[in-house]
Amino acid sequence: MVNGSPIIEGFIEAIYLIITLNPQVVEITIRSLYISLTATLFASLIALPLGALIYFYDFRGKHAVVSTLQTLYALPTVIVGLIMFLLLSNIGPFGFLHLLYTPGGMIVTQTVLIIPLLMGLTVSALSGIDRDKRYTITALGASRFQTVTTIIAESRFAVMSGVLLGFGRAISEVGTVMIVGGNIRGATRVLTTAIALNTSMANYSVSIALGIILLGVALGVNIVLSLVQRR
Repeated sequence: MVNGSPIIEGFIEAIYLIITLNPQVVEITIRSLYISLTATLFASLIALPLGALIYFYDFRGKHAVVSTLQTLYALPTVIVGLIMFLLLSNIGPFGFLHLLYTPGGMIVTQTVLIIPLLMGLTVSALSGIDRDKRYTITALGASRFQTVTTIIAESRFAVMSGVLLGFGRAISEVGTVMIVGGNIRGATRVLTTAIALNTSMANYSVSIALGIILLGVALGVNIVLSLVQRR
């Protein structure tokens, strides 16, 4: 019981920080949501059309492309962070953009991180549509564009599930944003990096408060995902 009391006190103080809208907690939460939502939006605008192109068009090496996308699901995120750091640093080809250690650089990095996931899930979502339905649409005289839009509309809930999964991966990421963002207070510190830092500094109340918020976001995404999958 003695060993557990600091943990209980940490939970109580964490709840107090959340209820009173502690400025530090609010700032980190808003920044995390902004970066991850923006990255998910950009990744969706890029990945969904590319995923649709891969599904609808037959070309040599298509199976290899899909297999590569699925392999990238398990790509260590720190590798992505390292590559993006080298690209955005002063010695890299995109150093002139000055995105390193900025929210913009973190958005770009998270976008790159989840694009393969969204592309692969888009292909899977479209593949889930009955091929007979595709043939029926074509047989009824629909143009290629009408066929594509109809199939995408049929699989919209599965595509939305993929987007939600992409957002969940983005907001829970710590390795890439730590490397590219630098975890700078008031500038690039987000939920995951703040939790890691405050835990190492034995500031458990803030860590627990941020952990509760991150868990709440993850739970919210999971609830929405469940509702979408039921549809």
